[in-house]
Amino acid sequence: MANAIATAHEHDAHHAHDEHVVLPQHLHHFETEEQQREAGTFGMWLFLLTEIMFFGGMFFAYLLYRNWYNPAFVAASNQLSVKLGAINTAILITSGYAMALGVYAAEVRKKQMLVWTLIATTIFGFAFLGVKTVEYKEKFEKHHVPGASFDVKEFVNPAAFGLKEEPLAPDMAQKTQIFFVLYFAMTGMHALHMIIGLALLFWLIYRANRGDFSSGYVAPIENFGLYWHFVDIVWIFLFPLLYLINKHVG
Repeated sequence: MANAIATAHEHDAHHAHDEHVVLPQHLHHFETEEQQREAGTFGMWLFLLTEIMFFGGMFFAYLLYRNWYNPAFVAASNQLSVKLGAINTAILITSGYAMALGVYAAEVRKKQMLVWTLIATTIFGFAFLGVKTVEYKEKFEKHHVPGASFDVKEFVNPAAFGLKEEPLAPDMAQKTQIFFVLYFAMTGMHALHMIIGLALLFWLIYRANRGDFSSGYVAPIENFGLYWHFVDIVWIFLFPLLYLINKHVG
């Protein structure tokens, strides 16, 4: 009798496997998959709200000091490469487009399209960090990194501060150094968010290639898309604020 029951259970399990029984995608504490999706989206928006407040504090500090020390900030800003900043802006906008296509691919259940759009987003993300690395390297070489070796003499024009002759006012170096403190803080935190996003992209690519998002379960892709677009938008604000302060030729 025991052998017959065991055989029956094995047959039922094998039969269920053959019919490809699909388990519910939602966790046990959610009633439906849609409820889980809405909760996840709401949680992501709350997280992004905290990120907005975090970056908002740095934006406020930057605008405050820029108003106080405008001539020094103008002089320091003119040492940033508008060309590299514009290239990175184009890269991020393109990556955002690729990510939007990825969300679409997940929604229409196109597995290969999803995988390739996620890969494209990853490539553009690394390209952004590569350009930023070139920028940072230049700042180290020119001693524009705040600290004991910070050197302001080569790019500060005394006329920009209403001074007719050298030497510069003693506090001018400090004021330009504040600009670069904020520059590295803001772009550095943005780059950190990019690195976190790239790590998540590798995880999503693995799961997408496995087919996890080909059956209508797209919440992770949608929520990550919100995160990636937020990172894009932060840079859209950083570029003009940092790179385009009264920009002039020469």
